[in-house]
Amino acid sequence: MPRAAGAEGPVPNLVLFHDSPELIGTPFYLMDYLEGRVFSDAQIPGVSPDERRALYLSVAETLARLHAVDPVAVGLGDFGRSCGYFQRQVRRWSGQLDGSGLPDLDDLRTLRDHIVAEMPADDGAVSIAHGDFRIGNMMFHPTQPRVIAVLDWELSTIGHLLADLGFCCMPWNTSSDEYGGILDLDAAALGIPTEAEFVAAYHAHLPQVGPLTAFHKAFALFRFAVIFVGIAERAQAGVAADANAANLAPLARRFAIRALEILQRAKYRKDE
Repeated sequence: MPRAAGAEGPVPNLVLFHDSPELIGTPFYLMDYLEGRVFSDAQIPGVSPDERRALYLSVAETLARLHAVDPVAVGLGDFGRSCGYFQRQVRRWSGQLDGSGLPDLDDLRTLRDHIVAEMPADDGAVSIAHGDFRIGNMMFHPTQPRVIAVLDWELSTIGHLLADLGFCCMPWNTSSDEYGGILDLDAAALGIPTEAEFVAAYHAHLPQVGPLTAFHKAFALFRFAVIFVGIAERAQAGVAADANAANLAPLARRFAIRALEILQRAKYRKDE
């Protein structure tokens, strides 16, 4: 999503939008070329602990800045529905899960049932929701520890702010062999802030947003797990774009187990 005229936020400026397929066979747009750094790994290799911490906190600030944008004010009032985000999302991903023929998905179905039972009432909080907000989709300044562009907007819509924040917190709840998490690493030695510090940095820039709960984190893991199911099915059918797509199938179950652990820990604390 390049930035339209008058919009705020770290996205490239829109240079041209051509809505007819006649020129190259499809509608297309051009955006500014930005020079920067992209890290595919949540460990952010090759930087000092102090810079790594600053990079993470810049991600938190960037997400808050995105969520502070009024969709109507920037012409995105019709970009998605303004209520019932979690209900719609769970219904959508449940449909894909129920239609899957892959084995070993019982834990994911159990997670889905828990999420449905734990779903909070719709509080009406909406924003531009990126849908895939993570380190790998940030471009950082070439030398400074700050985000200069958010990339890969294919899953963006109007949605709940805490869905993005929960998704962004997945590295703290998954291990390094589970799509590059940091749960099994010495994050403090790496300079990575704790999940609580990251969430607090987000709320420092957007204090009116409600608390991040176990539900939001479990929902993020559920949603990504079902995405893994879809990728694995495409690999099985021989139409997956990623050469490693077949290896993602076991991650669906592992993400489900991580999410169930989050919900169980929250229940235990509540019962104390």
